[in-house]
Amino acid sequence: MTIKVSLEETVVYDEKVGRNRFFLSSLAKTTIMQLLKDKVALVTGGSRGIGAAIVQKFAEAGAQVAFTYLSSEEKAQKVADTAAQAGVQVKAYHSDASSYQQAEELVKKVLEDFGKIDILVNNAGITRDNLMLRMTEEQWDQVIHTNLKSIFNLTKHVMRPMMKTRNGSIINLSSIVGITGNAGQANYSASKAGILGFSKSIAKEMGARNIRCNAIAPGFIETDMTNELDDKTRETYLSNIPLKRLGKAEEIADVCIFLGSDLANYVSGQTISVCGGLNT
Repeated sequence: MTIKVSLEETVVYDEKVGRNRFFLSSLAKTTIMQLLKDKVALVTGGSRGIGAAIVQKFAEAGAQVAFTYLSSEEKAQKVADTAAQAGVQVKAYHSDASSYQQAEELVKKVLEDFGKIDILVNNAGITRDNLMLRMTEEQWDQVIHTNLKSIFNLTKHVMRPMMKTRNGSIINLSSIVGITGNAGQANYSASKAGILGFSKSIAKEMGARNIRCNAIAPGFIETDMTNELDDKTRETYLSNIPLKRLGKAEEIADVCIFLGSDLANYVSGQTISVCGGLNT
C-alpha cells in the first residue's frame, strides 16, 4: 500500500503491525504540521496555561503565531522561543486585552509584523470567586471587564482585516460553567455565558464574509489554578467527570487547531464542550 505523506515524500509500507504504526504515526504528525500552514494566528493570554499550549500547538501545526502577555516578559519570551523551534515566526506582545485602545494598537502591530490575521483566539481571562452575598462590585466588574469586554475589543479590531481577505476564524474560550453555572462564580459564569451569545451573534453577522466564529467550553483542566486544589475538592470534581480525570491544556489546543483549520470551514456559531463528558 502507498500513502502520500507530503508533496515531497511518499512512503510505502507493508502490512506488518509494527511498521504500520511507525508510518501511520509519521503520517499523522506530518498531517498535523500542515493543518495551519501559511495561517497567522493571534492568541490573547498566551504566556501560560491553556494559552501557552495553544501557542505551542499552533506553531507545531505550521501557523505563524502572535500572542499577548500581561505580566512576565521572561515567561512570555520562553513560550515564544520554545514555539519558534517548530520553524515558524512567533512573537509576544505586551498588551491588555481588556483595553480597547491597547487592543487596537495590538492588531495594528501584528498586521505590520505578520501581514494578516487568519485566526483570533480570545483566551485571556481571570477569576475573582466569591459567593454573591460577599461579592464586591469590584470583583464583578474586574471579571466582566477582562473576560467579556476583551472579546469585544479584539473581535472588533480584527473584523475589518478579515473582511478584506474574506477569510477568518474567531475562537472564543468560554467555560463549562458558562453553560451550567457554578456556586461562588456568578461573575465568572456570567462572563463565560456572555461569550456564548456573543459568538453566535458574530457568526450570524459575519458568515456572509466567510468569517467563522465558535466557542470552546473547557471543563476542569490541569492548570496552575487547579493544581492548588486540595485533595478533597479535587476528588469531588473527578467524581462528577465521566472520564474520571482532569483535562489537559493541550486537549483544548487540539480543538482550537480544528476550528482554526480548513477542516472546520463549515463550522460556525457552535459551542464545543471539552469537559470529559461533564456536560452530558
